[in-house]
Amino acid sequence: RSDDMLKVSGIWVSPFEVEATLVQHPAVLEAAVIGVTDKDGLTKTKAFVVVKQGARATDEQLKSFVKDRLAPYKYPRAIEFVDELPKTATGKIQRFKLREREAAGQ
Repeated sequence: RSDDMLKVSGIWVSPFEVEATLVQHPAVLEAAVIGVTDKDGLTKTKAFVVVKQGARATDEQLKSFVKDRLAPYKYPRAIEFVDELPKTATGKIQRFKLREREAAGQ
């Protein structure tokens, strides 16, 4: 959806493309990507990642994984590991809840 597109360094980025790449990593079960504004007012991508049970991954490993597969400006600048992603009753990820959580500084 066009309203989910992020403008990062003046270039449009699809969070879905970054998510699809992250879930190709063998340790990643699910991922959701949102835009966050840094202290300079610039939008950066942030990924919320759920790892598979018994698997391990570091944020640097996942950043490298994305950089190797997509244009360098698309990799998530921040990665937060979470136990689960907020979803609707039908299983759709609720990115707005992640944005609200980020805005609240949680």
